[in-house]
Amino acid sequence: MIAPIFAVCSKDATVKQLLGTSPVRLYPFGQHYDNVVYPYVVWQNVGGEPENYLGNRPDIDRFSIQIDVYANSDSEVLAVASAIRDALEVVAYVVRWGQQTMDSETKKYRYSFDIDWLVHR
Repeated sequence: MIAPIFAVCSKDATVKQLLGTSPVRLYPFGQHYDNVVYPYVVWQNVGGEPENYLGNRPDIDRFSIQIDVYANSDSEVLAVASAIRDALEVVAYVVRWGQQTMDSETKKYRYSFDIDWLVHR
């Protein structure tokens, strides 16, 4: 019911270099819960379903996941987005490059993209 994004990304050396190690600033449910330290990444399910079979329980779940990167500069947001992309592309597919924006209130940069992931149970 939840993709192992944290497990995959927190093992990647480049991700840890950019997002820290204690904690790795990668948060589920599209929310940041701690004191804000940039850069950070949030993610949330935006779709998906189990791979249903007649007569058997599903053994695979499909997730469509939105990933949002927030950072202090355009170069930093792109570096983090690239690191997350590289860590996840070995297990999932990028299916959408999203918005590149600057938050009008915080003046922080945001980059968004989506992945689809088939996860064995």
